[in-house]
Formats: sequence, structure tokens, C-alpha cells
Amino acid sequence: MGPEPQLLSLDGHDLPVCFRQGIKNETYPLPDRSKVLSKGTGPKELYVKKIRNGTVIDHILAGHALDVLKILGIHGGEGHIVSVAMNVISKKQNKKDIVKVENRELKPGEVDKIALIAPSATISIIRDYEVAEKTRVKLPDSIRGIVRCSNPACVSNAEPVEPKFTVERQDPLRLRCYYCVRIMEKADVLKQF
Repeated sequence: MGPEPQLLSLDGHDLPVCFRQGIKNETYPLPDRSKVLSKGTGPKELYVKKIRNGTVIDHILAGHALDVLKILGIHGGEGHIVSVAMNVISKKQNKKDIVKVENRELKPGEVDKIALIAPSATISIIRDYEVAEKTRVKLPDSIRGIVRCSNPACVSNAEPVEPKFTVERQDPLRLRCYYCVRIMEKADVLKQF
């Protein structure tokens, strides 16, 4: 048996410190995170650092953070610091994704696009490390000019008319073209960004 574990005191909780001694690797299991890092009176866990100014997009469906970046046209060369957390434990959704973009506030059209693939997302505008505005995205009953119809023969693709869709279902997404009644789903929408 190895030596007693060294303990690190963090916010009133003693956590074992993992260390290496000689060639034998001595490790001790960490306590159940849900008990130590719980919401409420216990300490909170930050996955990424706070931002001074910018936008936080929270409650994105797990696995769709990269789709949100794609919709926003963020490819990494813009110069903004972007933080992405994927498959984060969430009380409301089981798992969620989070995107933080420093020094950029979203425009209304961008929020509408995010609502197409993340109908339960919240958008927080951060100014000087504080939440200045917080809104939940809302997909309206009909959308105009955000996406094109996937039917190449649709009049909206051949004539100078604005594409229009009726939102039949938000999650999973189902849109119906106003002109040709073609049904579009999330995969069809994502191909356009």
C-alpha cells in the first residue's frame, strides 16, 4: 500500500491530489462531482473563463456548437476569441453545448438563424463581465429570407422573390416552403451555411 493521499482543500472540500512517486503511479479517485460541484450552496465549476464583452450562446443542443459557429460564419480567422464547450452536463437538457464569442454582439438575423438549429438556446450579451441582456431564441411561425428552398425548381430559386417558409415543427425542425410546399428539415438547412 502506498502513502496516504495528499489532500488539497478547495472551497471547504478536501480533494485528493494525484502524484507520481518513483515508477509507481499512485492515484486516488476523485469524489462524485455531482456532490462536490453542485449548483446552489456548493462551489461552481467553470468550463471556460468569463468574457469581458461579447456574446454567450447557452443551452445549444449537445453536439451542435460547431453548427452554430458555421451559421455565424466563424472559421477562426476573424480574430475573435471563441470558446466552445460541448456535451456539458445540464439540468434542463441532460447535456448541452455553449459558445462564447468575445468582442462580438449578435445581430437579430444571426439570432434567427441560431433558432433554426437550437430552439432552446439563450443568448446573453456581456458587457464589462456582466450580463447586460439575456434572451431566449424564438423561432416565429413563418420565416423569410433566412434560408433558400432546397427544391431547385421552386419559384423562389428562379424568380426575384424572397424565400418564405411555414414552421411546422421546431424540434426537430420541419419547414414547409410557401411556394412549392417542399418540406425541409435541419439537415437541409445546415447544408446552406
